Amino acid sequence: MVEVTTYHARVERGDRYWMIYVPEVDRSTQARKLSEVDEMARDLVAVMEDLDPDAVDIDVCYVLPSDVVIELSRADELRKQAADANSAAAQSSRTAVRKLLARGVSQREAATVLGMSFQRVHQLANPDRTSRAAKPTKTSA
Repeated sequence: MVEVTTYHARVERGDRYWMIYVPEVDRSTQARKLSEVDEMARDLVAVMEDLDPDAVDIDVCYVLPSDVVIELSRADELRKQAADANSAAAQSSRTAVRKLLARGVSQREAATVLGMSFQRVHQLANPDRTSRAAKPTKTSA
């Protein structure tokens, strides 16, 4: 059985190729396609360390351009804002349903005037009941 050692590869896109740097051997190589990165890094380590390529495991870390990192960060922030807005919208829907029901409107009538299903109005009107139903109960063996 071959003992496997893990090496790290830092990969970033160059002008025409994927540039691969392996700090443990302080050497670089390149690949035409991303699918070739693992093999090229493994071969580089095997040659530099005089190892069987099967004894080399590569942990790849992609280095993204700063403008791409900025856009990804912006996307994450927008997703968080959307989740917060959805939560606030759900709370407002619960409040609207409860205010109508407090005025004597039935759940079926509230569903009609709010453009919701009866089931959704029921869920919004009874949040404790639906959350209890979703929780598993303990059973003894």
